[in-house]
Amino acid sequence: MSVGVVRETASGERRVALVPKVVASLVGKKVPVIVEEGAGLGALIPDSEYVDAGATIGDPYSADVVLRVSPPSDAEIGKLRSGQKLIGFLAPRNADNKIGALRDAGVEAYAVEAIPRISRAQVMDALSSQANVSGYKSVIVAADLSTRFFPMLTTAAGTVKPATALILGVGVAGLQALATAKRLGARTTGYDVRPEVAEQVRSVGAQWLDLGIDAAGEGGYARELTEDERAQQQQALEDAIKGFDVVITTALVPGRPAPRLVTAAAVEGMKPGSVIVDLAGETGGNCELTEPGQTVVKHDVTITSPLNLPATMPEHASELYAKNLFALIDLMLDESGALAPDFEDEVIAAACVTRDKEVSA
Repeated sequence: MSVGVVRETASGERRVALVPKVVASLVGKKVPVIVEEGAGLGALIPDSEYVDAGATIGDPYSADVVLRVSPPSDAEIGKLRSGQKLIGFLAPRNADNKIGALRDAGVEAYAVEAIPRISRAQVMDALSSQANVSGYKSVIVAADLSTRFFPMLTTAAGTVKPATALILGVGVAGLQALATAKRLGARTTGYDVRPEVAEQVRSVGAQWLDLGIDAAGEGGYARELTEDERAQQQQALEDAIKGFDVVITTALVPGRPAPRLVTAAAVEGMKPGSVIVDLAGETGGNCELTEPGQTVVKHDVTITSPLNLPATMPEHASELYAKNLFALIDLMLDESGALAPDFEDEVIAAACVTRDKEVSA
């Protein structure tokens, strides 16, 4: 088998599916790697480093397995052949996904976001690896936009109190945001509708905001709230949010619009100069006043909703993603090193979204 690495064409996408170190690992397993010219330039990786790692610069679509980061365009799907395998972020739960087009092209496609969140699949969990990047960078963005110091500062002119930061949604991104804000010296608080994550919040030195709502769902995600729960949460959050300098929102429900957690009234009640970083902009946003991809000021509060934050840190984001893909490919290889996906394996079965011109359940 051979593996191809494409040059990403999506707007703002700077990540690359494989980095030279992982290319060398694949080559060491006797897996040829073909890298498209300039594929790594967005992540500051020149073609020469891929060549030094054992790759060939050429047409990645000639390979048996094509690796990518962002979902393919129609033109890129047109370059794939029937029976070829494609691995990457494919957004299978989005209404405008390309899964049907991949099926019609006869491509055997694997969506990394469909990999189950179970212990043995953690090393393949690209959603989590990239969420770590988003959570970290969201705090850096907040600190840059804030009019206040994050840490407590004791100076000859007096003591400055630390900023207060509330993180809404405590998955991987939320926990990383809490840890990063704590390291910068802020007083941190976390909230999630899954009360079982309270211990994780406290483990990174943050306080837990308990609103008395339990909405734990399947696969480690939150379920959608009922109307009564939503009203209860909205009022309680509206009251709590007004006391924080920084609010970072990360709440997502797979396959549904992002839940609205920060109302316009809550924004209006925040102190002038406060900051909201909404990481759910791609699915509508957690804040009622969010404008996805934009930074706006409403009621003297700065609201920003950056899209695809991992692409703003392409070196480390690519490194983490490449390791995820290597682990998945390694799982697909048999003892002789041939590509032989075992569809009885729950990881492979869940990740495969099209096969034999059918869409997998």
